[in-house]
Amino acid sequence: MEISNPAGFWNRLGARIIDSILMSVVTGLITLILSGEFLGDDYDPTDGIGLLYGILLPLFWYGYTIGKRLTGVRIVKKNGENVGIWNMLLRELVSAFVYVFTLGIGLIVSAFMVGLREDKRAIHDFIGGTYVTYDPPEKSEHA
Repeated sequence: MEISNPAGFWNRLGARIIDSILMSVVTGLITLILSGEFLGDDYDPTDGIGLLYGILLPLFWYGYTIGKRLTGVRIVKKNGENVGIWNMLLRELVSAFVYVFTLGIGLIVSAFMVGLREDKRAIHDFIGGTYVTYDPPEKSEHA
């Protein structure tokens, strides 16, 4: 299947910012309850909540996170089907290692790829076999 209605840079960035703010507030409140500090400088076990959010929510909500839903985009497999656990693990975990290993250069390259490529796919999209689209889920997917 051909990639349909891919989402561009600004829309994807907006979704990521919304999700980051949401996860900061949630983890901050949990940390405040547990330790008395809103956000500490040290590693906190609640840091993994954002990672779980980014991997699991799209599995159960047709490729949406809250930020993506608010900006009208969702993650799908390259063939247009809903993402699976393998796609999301590759997309989020493996690509994070690539971005760290390249000292952030891979992330900059990804931003240019989304902005300049016709299919709007970044490095993490290629690793996960996914893309981000404006297309809503099929009606049969809601049943």
